[in-house]
Amino acid sequence: MSGLLQEILWSLGGTVIDVLPIITIILVFQLVLLRRPIPRAKRVFLGFVYVIIGLSLFLVGLERALFPLGELMAEQLTRPEFIYTHAAELDLHVDWKDYYWIYIFAAAIGFSTTIAEPSLIAVAIKANEVSGGAIGVWGLRVAVALGVAIGIALGSYRIVVGDPLHYYILAGYVVVVIQTFIAPKLIIPLAYDSGGVTTSTVTVPLVAALGLGLAETVPGRNPLVDGFGLIAFASLFPIITVMAYAQMSEWMEQRKAQSSSQELS
Repeated sequence: MSGLLQEILWSLGGTVIDVLPIITIILVFQLVLLRRPIPRAKRVFLGFVYVIIGLSLFLVGLERALFPLGELMAEQLTRPEFIYTHAAELDLHVDWKDYYWIYIFAAAIGFSTTIAEPSLIAVAIKANEVSGGAIGVWGLRVAVALGVAIGIALGSYRIVVGDPLHYYILAGYVVVVIQTFIAPKLIIPLAYDSGGVTTSTVTVPLVAALGLGLAETVPGRNPLVDGFGLIAFASLFPIITVMAYAQMSEWMEQRKAQSSSQELS
């Protein structure tokens, strides 16, 4: 218990140091440049205290739960005795297809963590309000979550086979550029922001731990070279899926309009 308390105190001290520049900048701009008092100063101060405590406990939780859990799942799913059903087959060569449970787990964990991402929920609600309901809350959340699921599964495949990261990223952004010219203009800025929304509190720890754990357990992989990069996939593919979601929605609306005009005529 004393070790946990010490870890929390160390995390608390580090968080105070990290948050202090933010507080300083806000105070300088508010009190020195704008020369206005902070409205509801006690409430704002209490909010900063909540932020510091919450971030400290969150960082401790990452080290004690989320990072070890992601690495443990990657280790267990890549064990030869799990990949092969018979002990006599343990000496066989492992092919990329033998890691299919890793791809399924990566897609499932990517989808579920993104659906639970608080920042995505906030962005989806605001987008729904600003668009007057044209952008559905659940439609946007599912589109982003599907993009993360596809991206992390593909990124896991890249770690298994050992392909260079930049081939996948360059190909993905070629698709993004092409979609940018043909997707509805309303969705393009939101689609680009959706990629950044996924790199937040819930998704990043598990994804990073999964990548490092996978690179450590797959033979011939370097955790430093191959373990990182999954977050880039999680940021790229939601842009593609959100614009695809808008394109499909626009196409369906056009089909409905055409069928309605045919019925009237």
